[in-house]
Amino acid sequence: MKTLGKIFMGIVYAVLYAPLLVMVVFSFNSARSTTIFSGFSLRWYNVLFEDFDMGDVLMNTLNISIWAAVVATVLGVIAAYGIYRIRSKKLKSAFNTVTNVPLTNPDIITGVSLMMLFTFFGALVLRRTEILGFWTLLIAHVTFDTPYVILNVLPRLNGSDPSLYEAAMDLGCTRTRAFWKIIFPGIVPGIISGFIMAFTLSLDDFIISYYTNGHYNILATKLYTAVKKPVSPEYYALYTLIFLTIMILMTAVNVMQIRSERKRAGGRPAPGQKGIVK
Repeated sequence: MKTLGKIFMGIVYAVLYAPLLVMVVFSFNSARSTTIFSGFSLRWYNVLFEDFDMGDVLMNTLNISIWAAVVATVLGVIAAYGIYRIRSKKLKSAFNTVTNVPLTNPDIITGVSLMMLFTFFGALVLRRTEILGFWTLLIAHVTFDTPYVILNVLPRLNGSDPSLYEAAMDLGCTRTRAFWKIIFPGIVPGIISGFIMAFTLSLDDFIISYYTNGHYNILATKLYTAVKKPVSPEYYALYTLIFLTIMILMTAVNVMQIRSERKRAGGRPAPGQKGIVK
């Protein structure tokens, strides 16, 4: 059964990663062919970086993704701490449900509803018909990024020891100082993983961006309008860079989480033993 399980998992991973591997390999192909590998070359990467329009779009994408991740991280940490401090179980459950709604809501519904909200606000309040652009795209990305930050930070808060916070208060710390000295160091891994997740989600979002970007092009919307079949190897190179960036970021998050869990487990006394008081 173990051998059969390993074979099954091998097939699953092959189906998942074989297309990506093919894409990465043919991004280094010297010819345009997608069936015959003629030789190793950086030709398509050179073509990609020589395309100035693509460079501007890439900067737009990074600009949106970084700012959205930063704002969503700040809002997510504040919201997670607020939910953590709620004493009423019913109220806490209600806030958790509200947080989960954007995660389960189809992207097309979120995108269309945000577009309608922005155009309605622009026409009624600002008296403008063309309101979609950088700011509306940023707000839209922050909207769907924030719940993921909350879900990364909240478990860290729930796993913290409230008695340490109370002890710091008894010893003269203000609420703010106790938060930064006691609570914040324990949730840093969750904040970092939430930030990276928000960044990667913003980086590859298409549906919501398509409805809220106006004339502010990012990679997802640019490729939708530019790519035709057969796909140019220039885009294989671009997809490879995006894929490798996300892989590096997610690997870094997993390594940090593993080290954090080992550190927390190593600091706990074994069952049946008393902790050492220093």
